Amino acid sequence: MATQLIPSRTPVVALPEPADGLRYVARQPIMDLRGRVHGYELLFRAGPEASFRGDGDLATRTMLDNSVIFGLERLTGGLPAFVNCTREALTEDMVHVLPAGMTVLEILENLEPTPTLIAACRKLKASGFRLALDDFTFKPKWGPLVELADYIKMDFALTGPQEREILLKRLRAVTVALVAEKVETQEEFKQARAEGFTLFQGYYFCRPVLMENRKVPANRLSQIEILQLLRDDSIELRRLTHLIKRDASLIYRLLRVVNSPMCAIRQEVNSIQSALLAVGEEAFRRILTLAITSELCADQPAELLRMAFVRGRFCELAAAHCSLDPAEQYLLGMLSLLPAMLRRPMEELTPALPLRNEIRRALEGIAYPERSLLRWIECHEYADWTGCDAAVEAYGLNEAQVVLCYAEAVEWAEDALRFVG
Repeated sequence: MATQLIPSRTPVVALPEPADGLRYVARQPIMDLRGRVHGYELLFRAGPEASFRGDGDLATRTMLDNSVIFGLERLTGGLPAFVNCTREALTEDMVHVLPAGMTVLEILENLEPTPTLIAACRKLKASGFRLALDDFTFKPKWGPLVELADYIKMDFALTGPQEREILLKRLRAVTVALVAEKVETQEEFKQARAEGFTLFQGYYFCRPVLMENRKVPANRLSQIEILQLLRDDSIELRRLTHLIKRDASLIYRLLRVVNSPMCAIRQEVNSIQSALLAVGEEAFRRILTLAITSELCADQPAELLRMAFVRGRFCELAAAHCSLDPAEQYLLGMLSLLPAMLRRPMEELTPALPLRNEIRRALEGIAYPERSLLRWIECHEYADWTGCDAAVEAYGLNEAQVVLCYAEAVEWAEDALRFVG
């Protein structure tokens, strides 16, 4: 029987089903200048309908209810949670169900800054909530809310450099953190940083910055060779030990994970051989894959590693429900961010990967059935609910099961990061 790598030490996030369907939650990271996660914007969806029905207050009530059910701390790892609010949520004290100290209330751009709304925001600020102005464009009537705001968010996709320059000049007199939203490339990140933004929302950090005439370092090739050995039915321990011994940082990460509470073994291990014997072959394969993935991400923002862990664990868990190979899907999810880790195009990396041809093609973006779970979670990261629904329909996935698998994968990734980082 295969040894369980990480026994669940906390309950899986509950995802109850309301009368009108499933509950979804996606989280999008907000990064600082050093590539650290400052907080997460939480994006909720009440059910599987593909389009918004137009009832903003209902959406907000659902969001608040979901926040209580899920628990903000679980969803954000204790970091600030940015949540969109309607007028009703702000003026009728609905948001008080959320923990003020870790919640940033986003005031939507389509709200009218009436005296009632401004007074409610002052009261909420005094209660310990922080305020953010979403999709900000300057209008004189927004002045009182600008003075109250802790964050001002600007959509990088919808504003040009000249428009942002004018907006930023108007904000020089106030103390506020500037957030550039929808920053999707390293070039946009550099531009936003040069303009004075200090926080950034978007997936620029997982887009590969390709290096011309740059070979993959030898230790990275060695790690890929280790992955190839791990795909064999029987581990060639002598060859594996030789390869691991050539990489001190990998040895450290491997033994750190094996000796951690994640593995729940009673004896301490201090060598590769004793690690294999202590945890069993199947668990050892997964532990080593974790260690290699974290090493591949060593020079990248920690959020990239977190995303790889969530993707890998999600694909592994959900594979059991749709006739896919869990071990293979685990590798597929883990390695899907390899271009950002190694700064090489996926097409240059896949020939060396220890995977079936169908999995290599899936990593390159070809719509094989083996890519179904990866496609779902890629859409989920962007809160692209229509894309999630399309993946569910195209591949015959069970929507309830994949949502539950995602929730468990998020918790698993947070546990894993405590021991491999």
